[in-house]
Amino acid sequence: MKRHLRERGIERRTFLRSAAAAGPLLAVGAKKPDSGGAPPSETLNVALIGAGTQGMTLLSACMRILGIRITAVCDIWEAMALKRAVRVLSRFGHEHRTYTDYRRMLEREKNLDAAIVATPDFCHAEHATACLKAGLHVYCETPMAHTLEEARLMVRTKRAAGKLLQIGQQRRSNPKYRHCGEKLLRELNLLGRLGVVNAQWNESSSQDRGWPRRSPVPRELLDRCGYRTMERFRNWRWYRDLGGGPFTAFASHQLDVINWFLGARPAAVGASAGTDFYDPKTHQWPDTVLALYEYKAKGRTVRAFYQVATMNPHHGSRETFLGEKATMILSEERNIASVYLEKPDDSWERWVNLGYLKMINSADVPAEKIADIASLLGTDTLPPIEYGIPIKFTEPEHKPHLENFFNAVRGKARLTCPAETGYETAVTVFKLRSALKTGCKVSFSPEEFEVKP
Repeated sequence: MKRHLRERGIERRTFLRSAAAAGPLLAVGAKKPDSGGAPPSETLNVALIGAGTQGMTLLSACMRILGIRITAVCDIWEAMALKRAVRVLSRFGHEHRTYTDYRRMLEREKNLDAAIVATPDFCHAEHATACLKAGLHVYCETPMAHTLEEARLMVRTKRAAGKLLQIGQQRRSNPKYRHCGEKLLRELNLLGRLGVVNAQWNESSSQDRGWPRRSPVPRELLDRCGYRTMERFRNWRWYRDLGGGPFTAFASHQLDVINWFLGARPAAVGASAGTDFYDPKTHQWPDTVLALYEYKAKGRTVRAFYQVATMNPHHGSRETFLGEKATMILSEERNIASVYLEKPDDSWERWVNLGYLKMINSADVPAEKIADIASLLGTDTLPPIEYGIPIKFTEPEHKPHLENFFNAVRGKARLTCPAETGYETAVTVFKLRSALKTGCKVSFSPEEFEVKP
């Protein structure tokens, strides 16, 4: 069954010209329908394919970036997703067309520079390769693809088309992560020899997603696109033929950080997992995963423990790097980025003076945070000396990664997560699936991480 976003003969051009529309536009500080303040030569026309939850997150971030015009949006759920996107774009003054068939969109929209692909996992390769072949640069959400075969196809298509393909592992562009990885670890080797990495992404349990009964996707369109039912369409990530489950989505970000910070690829992985919370009849992927990766970094073994749990969001998403000199805890959450010195070291004052670190007055740290830190570090005593980083990042978490992509399209930057990097992460994550299937530790070979012509 073909998995296409097909058109139902409906296509619409939306203009924002009336004073009634200008009112809410100005109220939210949106831009007029022009280049967004950028020189005309740098204005990019961009299409969004997939206007679901993640697509709208990326769309919202794009509205904050100068010189970006979203001129086309495609989604099969016209009654809900497309209408929601139209409201946002109209409020921000972006003239655009809407489509339910991405192929029709590519045929009609001849002035596009780039496309953002934010559809379910099983659609990524189809949509990304079609856009690349149409001459567009592509930003594709994580995970890169649903299978390694599809991921390899994306890399090869990108190379053949001579276009850019950025994978949405946005921590690669996050200034907090870049400072910690490039300055603290690589330049200063501040933690000393690394021995253990802990990473986790816990989420609270929730009901399956529903939908307004009066506004479903037409059954014929669901069948044509491979969903068959609205229940599968709304909860696609739990079905093996549509998505990769929560651990694939989450691990694509955090295991990428571990690869990046260690400067290494994993050598082996073993795992234990199960559908412990939800009904396995409707949730085909595990909701709880505990994985142990082994790395060889600088000739030494580093073990990385990775956890995805569906139960309680406490300690949500974070990565902890334990070294012989210090421990670093990092997260996309705004207030989590600290280095803990195990033993007093006066030489660290130098790094504070040079702007690599900042001191945190322990007297100002709330008692509950001290207990939280002690729990994370596995101690019942007061935590070590805490240093912060001089990076205050308050922007939407996807904005820097999109900016990097758009600047690369303009020829002013290099991609922070090109397709080849995304492929290495896909290999890292998908091998975990093999470990879960066999119940045994499985090894990586160096050749697995390369995409040959």
